[in-house]
Amino acid sequence: MVEWYLFLPQVRLSAADVTDRARCAEASGFSGIAFIDHLEAPGQPDENICEAMGIATWVAAKTERLRIGHLVLCDAFRHPAVLAKQAVTLSDASEGRFELGLGAGSWPAEFTRFSVGQQDPVARVEQLERHLALIRQYWGDDGGGVVPQAPRRSHPIPVVLGGTGRRMMGVVRRYADWWNLPVNHLDKLAGLAPSAGAARVSVQLMVGYVRAGADPDAVRRVSARRFGHLGSGLICGDAEELIGRFADLAMQGVERFYVWFADFAAPDSLQEFGESVISGFPGVVAAPRSEPPEAAQTGPAARR
Repeated sequence: MVEWYLFLPQVRLSAADVTDRARCAEASGFSGIAFIDHLEAPGQPDENICEAMGIATWVAAKTERLRIGHLVLCDAFRHPAVLAKQAVTLSDASEGRFELGLGAGSWPAEFTRFSVGQQDPVARVEQLERHLALIRQYWGDDGGGVVPQAPRRSHPIPVVLGGTGRRMMGVVRRYADWWNLPVNHLDKLAGLAPSAGAARVSVQLMVGYVRAGADPDAVRRVSARRFGHLGSGLICGDAEELIGRFADLAMQGVERFYVWFADFAAPDSLQEFGESVISGFPGVVAAPRSEPPEAAQTGPAARR
């Protein structure tokens, strides 16, 4: 069975707007929700954007079943000891519904504006790996001379990592429970999936959903105008067409879809998507995923 997550960038949305969409997603059959983590909205520095861990905590308190996460938290914004503590606190408070999505940072302009992080992408990935090792030690998962924090976590906290670069894929193999393929790299799925090692595969997709009674051409035009730059990461269609596209990806080993709606997740769209796409999605048996020799027996999944 695949999992369905709502990807909801919290730009130009109030906490109430986000809560309404989260509750609607929960009622419509989504398994989880994921936010973004930026100090300013990418490309829109004057727009409102809620802080990532704050909005995740608020939504966790306002929902009952929905799993909560991010695509992805920026490693540079939080000391690993602080992030490890935040993750355990939110996981315990939500009774195990928090997932730690973490990345090296994708918007260097805000690093300059707010004097955080490093501009060198290689250095950022290297720091991310060091911090992941420390987080595991703070959780008490590994030794290394770091005293585990108290309280110890009482629920598993899955680690979600994204990216496509060679160094990043190495970090995925060593630390990730889930590897997420970003929306603008969907064409790289077949080539990169074997490099994810034991991590389960998710993809992020922008969806131009043609609801019942809607004009398909109009939906495609608006979606392309807003998000055509995402290339193959933008898919448009009615329920039947979307089920076909999702089923094809599931056959390639994708186990989770982060659905990003071109209409900014209008509640009516979430409800109809749940009734027609999620409820109508068939059981799919994925083809076995081959792994390169260096990826074998690595990563959290291999240690469980």
